[in-house]
Amino acid sequence: MLDYHLHLWDHKDADVSLRLEQIAAYCERAAAAGVVEIALTEHLFRFVQSEPIVAGLFDDEPAPLRASMRAYWDHHARNDLDAYVETAVSAKAAGLPVVVGLEVDHYRGRMDKVAELLAGYPFDVLLGSVHWLGAWRFDDGDPLHLAEWPVRRVDACWDAYTEAIAEMAGSGACDVLAHPDLAKVMGYSPDHPEEWWDRLAEAAASSGVAAEVSSAGWRKPCDEQYPASGLLERFRARGVGFTTASDAHGESKVADRADDLRALLESSGIDRLVAFEARRGRSVPLTEAAPAGKRRE
Repeated sequence: MLDYHLHLWDHKDADVSLRLEQIAAYCERAAAAGVVEIALTEHLFRFVQSEPIVAGLFDDEPAPLRASMRAYWDHHARNDLDAYVETAVSAKAAGLPVVVGLEVDHYRGRMDKVAELLAGYPFDVLLGSVHWLGAWRFDDGDPLHLAEWPVRRVDACWDAYTEAIAEMAGSGACDVLAHPDLAKVMGYSPDHPEEWWDRLAEAAASSGVAAEVSSAGWRKPCDEQYPASGLLERFRARGVGFTTASDAHGESKVADRADDLRALLESSGIDRLVAFEARRGRSVPLTEAAPAGKRRE
């Protein structure tokens, strides 16, 4: 098993420290759950290097949402991407079972600029995710953003989300689609989601990216793993590879419900995952003791 979606900081944190001891503790907790390799995947928006990319992106959005997004960026974008990558590389060099990653997030119409920025770093794996539609953070429990769900058409929200995922997948700026049906997070799903599942699976298959199977959804209002079983089956049928993940924002959730994810995959006929190094994937057995070529003594 892998845990290929881990954050070193909680969302409430802003100015943070980077410590090898924390990464080592993550690795220890993962190993205890049968997870043999982890990916550090902090959000790009936590770093000052994201500012030129986002500048002006939300200028045409409704004023309350635009102001909320500006405050969100001011809170988060305080850290240095260079220092983060250096720490992750150091952990890897020290022999910890770590790969260097990032959660990229979707920047509408600007993914080429994202790819250009990230090309200068030694990443092993990049996660592509969609957390906002325009300036609406649809997965945020903040009252302003949560109040948008009841006044929007669910099908239209899923349309916009799926289009954003397709842009992300086709951009070349990611290797794995994180929580690929996150649009369901607050419990709002189409009555018949099959159309959107088909579109999401096609976006992944045609772009050659993998899909994340995550336990994080079990901790959210949707109370379901990402992706839903119907979407998981569509990914499998189209030959999309898989990673596994907890999306932890602290040590206590590292490798969360890894056994349940393993059982889900096995019951779905999936016995291999995709591990990454230098943004190149390789197939590894679901229950292998250590990924091929990555065994640590």
